[in-house]
Amino acid sequence: MTAAADRYQSNLRDELDGAALYAALAEAEQDPVRRDLFRQLAEAEAAHAQLWRSKLEAAGVRPEAFRPSFRTRVLAALAKRFGPSFVLPSVATTEFADRDKYANQADAAALSAEERSHAAVLEAAAGRSRGMSGTAIAKGERWHRGGGNELRASVLGANDGLVSNLCLVMGVAGAGAPAQTILLTGLAGLIAGAVSMALGEWLSVTNSREFAQTQMAAEAAELEETPEAERKELALIFQAKGLARDDAQRVATELMRDKKAALDTLMREELGIDPAELGGNPWSAAGFSFMLFAAGALFPVLPFFFTAGMPGMLWSAGLSAAALAAIGLATSLFSGRGPLFSVLRQVLIGAAAAGVTYGTGALIGVSLA
Repeated sequence: MTAAADRYQSNLRDELDGAALYAALAEAEQDPVRRDLFRQLAEAEAAHAQLWRSKLEAAGVRPEAFRPSFRTRVLAALAKRFGPSFVLPSVATTEFADRDKYANQADAAALSAEERSHAAVLEAAAGRSRGMSGTAIAKGERWHRGGGNELRASVLGANDGLVSNLCLVMGVAGAGAPAQTILLTGLAGLIAGAVSMALGEWLSVTNSREFAQTQMAAEAAELEETPEAERKELALIFQAKGLARDDAQRVATELMRDKKAALDTLMREELGIDPAELGGNPWSAAGFSFMLFAAGALFPVLPFFFTAGMPGMLWSAGLSAAALAAIGLATSLFSGRGPLFSVLRQVLIGAAAAGVTYGTGALIGVSLA
């Protein structure tokens, strides 16, 4: 197969993967507006795939049988179980990273602009823009909410606990500490790290909520005191998003009939704050952060409940390596990298960190002795 045919085949797989993923998102989506959006994206990707299929056939090469990639199958399953908003930030991240994939392919110039457009649409759908334009904003549509990347946060939170406690355990083990000391140190590191993470998350969310509430109160006061100025501000926002002046003014006037909807829109569009969430619940965020860190930090410690010495260290390293591999597999869902690459990278980095701390502990143990 020629280099050109290899490129055609690779592009065909990518486009078919995209079409399959958007079709799955459309099937899982309850909101009719978003469902239609995902269907249009699926149709566009299928049309792109047909272009590459035609080029392969013209070159006398039979296209390979298509099977959705591991990443596509997992994201589709997560979207079906938890809803498209759960995976949409990961999809948007990958689409944004690939927006220029056809920029250097002369025979795909027409597709390059469409790919960039898809990336922009998904960025907005994932809640990374400051809302939507036109009548959807005027009606206070909230389908773009909930774009926080729970999957990414979960994986990284567990990874923090696993790597930090693995290094702590290996450092103490390298110094020649007995199994009881290693176990105590690991449990102390688990609790201390989880509490620290939870407190940091609580403070972060609480401060964010307090700031948002202050901003919201100031904006509400302006709506009451200078409604005409706020109406003009809304009209300018809509006009900046592409509406004609008359349409923008009409939408702003209609929106001002409902002060709550007007306040919601001003908060979203002017300040980038979601009034319905105000940064989230600090207690649930703290609890979630505590559990994720503790879950990851438990793996390096667990073997020392049952064994000691070199067997304990080997079991700790092996169990941690397996957990790191699982985390690497999970990161491939939102990084766009292949599963094997992500797994190997995660395991090697974790092993290197553990090796450094083990060696450091051994040197300190020798010097203290």
